[in-house]
Amino acid sequence: MGNLLAYSGIVAKVSGMQAKLLTQKEFEEIAELRNVVDVVSYLKEKPGYAVEFQELDENKLHRGDVEKMLTLSLYRSYSSLYSFSGMEQKRFLNLYLKRYEVELINYCLRIIFNHSAQPFDLTYKKPFFDRYSKISIDRLIAAEDISGLIDALEGTDYYIPLNRLREAQAHTLYDFDLALNLYYYTAIWKMRKKLLKGKELEIFTKDVGYKIDLMNLQWIYRAKKYYNMSPADIYEILIPVQYKLRPEMFRNLVEAATLEEVITLFRSTPYGVHYDLDDNIKPEQMGKEILKKLYLTDRRKNPYSIATINTYLFLKEQEIDKLTSALECIRYGYSASEVLAHIGGVMK
Repeated sequence: MGNLLAYSGIVAKVSGMQAKLLTQKEFEEIAELRNVVDVVSYLKEKPGYAVEFQELDENKLHRGDVEKMLTLSLYRSYSSLYSFSGMEQKRFLNLYLKRYEVELINYCLRIIFNHSAQPFDLTYKKPFFDRYSKISIDRLIAAEDISGLIDALEGTDYYIPLNRLREAQAHTLYDFDLALNLYYYTAIWKMRKKLLKGKELEIFTKDVGYKIDLMNLQWIYRAKKYYNMSPADIYEILIPVQYKLRPEMFRNLVEAATLEEVITLFRSTPYGVHYDLDDNIKPEQMGKEILKKLYLTDRRKNPYSIATINTYLFLKEQEIDKLTSALECIRYGYSASEVLAHIGGVMK
């Protein structure tokens, strides 16, 4: 009864937001469009995107404008959920926010390491991060090099792990990207027990545990297929957490002599029961399919819980990824069938 009362309002809110997600038919219509201007005009008429896209003038579009509006649509969804949340749900959303913070820092790292002439294009994100995060967009924009970027993060959770790299005189984007992602997953794994309890903790633990296992499987696969990395080097890039992967199985996957052996071993893992790693399905796509099934099952079994919020945000993020991919395909003149083949089906 307690969860029903605590979640009735936000479940109703999510139901309304879910109804605004794009359908398969709407993605098929988008795939038929021949230029970005037409996509903008189309999205202006859709409830899930009308607020942001009404501000765009189709005749004055710059590359990246559409992607910015898609990001703002996601932030608006997060803000709507936060506004309807009680303290329990806000604790979950505060944890969830870290993924957006990591994306922001990764963007800044790439601009600096690629020696881009353009300044950080972050002003449009400022209202969101000013409201929900300790990260200062103004300080990030002012950073001129990696040292300045790290200093701009002082007072946040990210300063210590990145400053440790600076003191170790790390020099590559790979070093910083790896450290940031390892910190993110290990941090939320440790923080979950302090912020959540009961059914919320159980659901979050399973969701993050699956995600960590799948991320490690992707990295093992890529390390064997593309980089011929030694087991010692592979261990260095993996998240030091195993959820459903037994320690012995985890070790065997890392120390497998060939990619073929990894694929064979994968079939005996809990994730290999319904999926196979081959040329027809990439690890990233397999991960999305497994997570989709997990989240939808969580929501069906526990509708009055964080599962409803988590599942909606997952679906919204996947929708934006599909729209971003569709835009790129349309820019390059792909046919409608090629666009649909590239973005896959709709998850709803």
